[in-house]
Amino acid sequence: MTRMGRRTLGMAIMLAAMAAPAAAQYSAPKLTTKAVGETYHIQVAGGLWMVDPIGVLASEQFGIAGSKINFVTDLKYAKKNFVDLRFELRPSKRNKLYAQYTPISFSSDTTLTREVVFNAQKFAANLPIQTTFDWKVWRLGYELDIVSLPRGFVGITLEGRLTDFGASLKAPATSEFTRAKGPLPAIGAIARGYLLPQLSITGSVSGFKVPDISKDYAGNYIDWDMYATFNVTNFVGVQAGWRKMTTTVTIKKDFGDMQYSGLWFGGVVRY
Repeated sequence: MTRMGRRTLGMAIMLAAMAAPAAAQYSAPKLTTKAVGETYHIQVAGGLWMVDPIGVLASEQFGIAGSKINFVTDLKYAKKNFVDLRFELRPSKRNKLYAQYTPISFSSDTTLTREVVFNAQKFAANLPIQTTFDWKVWRLGYELDIVSLPRGFVGITLEGRLTDFGASLKAPATSEFTRAKGPLPAIGAIARGYLLPQLSITGSVSGFKVPDISKDYAGNYIDWDMYATFNVTNFVGVQAGWRKMTTTVTIKKDFGDMQYSGLWFGGVVRY
């Protein structure tokens, strides 16, 4: 296992070890009291994620190295809200299948303050440009709850991610575009505990480092998600949390080093 893989697995085990005693201690006096919102087979959630972008991207072509273009200082990207969609199938108490889709897209009309090279084309300083950047991630995974209590659980997760990103720069006389995509696996952990019968706190972490087996494909990422859920009934709840995704990826001639973080708010329905 790579260093990043060992580090992520270590954090996952630490999260599980910290959460298990707390969940057991809290649940011990009321082992027969079930929490509201935990007797479902299908769950659908949606929310708005307020993303604060940090990152750089580069695109090489014809052996001409690309500049590392900064999202904020070069492209003037600002904080923006994005939709976050989640689906979960729970065939049994300890086993879950889940999917998540997070489409992110930024655009700007600005003026470069320095010369940059993108996809073998030079864009001069003081040149007005139009830029777009989109980054889409599909998460498909399996969760096994190794500790399952009436008011909480601790589980491990295995998942695959399809990352698809594209970028374009348009100037009065020059226009360039690049797109790249590739699959990435992940391992992680998730824990949930109930402060009240209707109020839960959930924390999850997952990540991976791509093994150094090809110069065309490299990268690592880690995804943190912490949120609270207030279950109005067994079938409906409201959620609020904080999420951070850090990704460094090289796919053939394209490079991206990105960090997205911010608060999110949403709702959940169950059956």
